[in-house]
Formats: sequence, structure tokens, C-alpha cells
Amino acid sequence: MVKKREADIPVTASSGNVFADMGFAEPEEELTKAQLASHIRRVIKRRRLTQVAAAALMGIDQPKVSALLNGRLANFSSERLMHLLTGLGQDVDITVRAKPRDRAHGRVRVIGEAHA
Repeated sequence: MVKKREADIPVTASSGNVFADMGFAEPEEELTKAQLASHIRRVIKRRRLTQVAAAALMGIDQPKVSALLNGRLANFSSERLMHLLTGLGQDVDITVRAKPRDRAHGRVRVIGEAHA
């Protein structure tokens, strides 16, 4: 049996920020929030916390933890997410330095430590 070749699907290379690719108004802020939320999810999972226990540590209610874990970040600022991380016993370091000459604009990055 001969397989029919399916039509090629057009592919667009990513800029490295899915929120910029999708046309969000503040793509760097959205990416930063998503990365911070991802760190919160990892800490909660690694510590095997329930949503109620995580909420108590972070000083928010359980429905907000649910929203955060499900990627609904509209009501969370980057600053608030950083405070939630500290509530979970994480240090948040902010480093400011000059951008390299080969890049037109500065950027914001969230870098976390790897955990075994």
C-alpha cells in the first residue's frame, strides 16, 4: 500500500518568545510571568504540597493557587510572583548589567537552579 504524502505544513521560526510571536502587547512581561509561575509549580510539585498548603505558605487563597498552576496569570504581576516564590522559601535574585553590543535591546530573563 502506497502512503499519500500529506501537504507540507508551513512553519515559522520562533523569535524565542512565544508571546512576542503571538503579538502580545507586553511579551517580555508575559514570558517573565510564565517563567516565574513555572518555578512556583516546580517547587510545589517537588515539595508535594497540596494547593491548600501552598496557599498557606504563599499567603493567598487556594483558588488563586489553582489559577496560577493552570497558567491563568492575568491577575499576577511579576513582582507578586516573586513574593510568592519567597513565601515558598525560594530566594529571588535580580541582577542588572549592561547588554552585549551585538543586541539592540536589553532583556529580562528568569534563570533557576537545576534540582535533582
